[in-house]
Amino acid sequence: MGTVHMDMIHPTALVDASARIGDGVRIGAYSVVGADVEIGDHTSIGTHCSIDGPTRVGRDNRIHHHAAIGGDPQDKKFGGERTELVIGDRNVIREFTTISRGTGNGGGITRIGDDNWLLAYTHIAHDCMIGSYCVFSNNATLAGHVEVGDHVILSGFVGVHQFCRIGAHAFIGMGAFVNGDVPPYVMVAQEGYGRPRGINAEGLKRRGFDAERIAAIKRAYRALYVSGAKLDEAKLQLAEIAQGSDDVRVLLDFVERGERPLLR
Repeated sequence: MGTVHMDMIHPTALVDASARIGDGVRIGAYSVVGADVEIGDHTSIGTHCSIDGPTRVGRDNRIHHHAAIGGDPQDKKFGGERTELVIGDRNVIREFTTISRGTGNGGGITRIGDDNWLLAYTHIAHDCMIGSYCVFSNNATLAGHVEVGDHVILSGFVGVHQFCRIGAHAFIGMGAFVNGDVPPYVMVAQEGYGRPRGINAEGLKRRGFDAERIAAIKRAYRALYVSGAKLDEAKLQLAEIAQGSDDVRVLLDFVERGERPLLR
């Protein structure tokens, strides 16, 4: 960490003496940075924010007004043990977002990758693991222990049940409640609880997936969701398709690692 430039920290901000503040960090009026907090270079923190430790925030993040970062987990089993929050680089964290630290019996850490957009009123609970390049729209809410892969989009008012996994490139539609694992590439629509509704083909095209790759993923989706096959039978079909598709291999690996039921 470099020299702190006090003219970039508002005089009403409270920064604990033990906090490590990088070069070019801006901290707005009435924000509070607690003990055992590390803020990377050129990160900006808006007004009325709170960042509690142990928390590490990478470089070039933009944390907007009234965000509450690194607070105690909302878990009755939490007994004050040392747990962490780790946030990567270049994330945008908008107004009133809340992100909790981990729990002692849940892995001890909440982790967020790089280049994510967490829009207003997003909530990320204890022990969640979030990848990179995700967009969480307003009021998206994750319960504890949720895993989210890269390039996932959660639309507004999405709710995700604890311990669920959402695979890379998935798209969850507005207002959907997710109570099972969502494989990579899958779209989920709101219909009471969310239900799979095809693959995120448009998103895959935007990220450079060619027609052949997308066609293989579509075949895998049909095997898993349209064929009527039982899960064990569908996995055999996926294994056959995966012989010619690394993308389908990723999907099959996700299915085989699951401890919760798939969202089907």
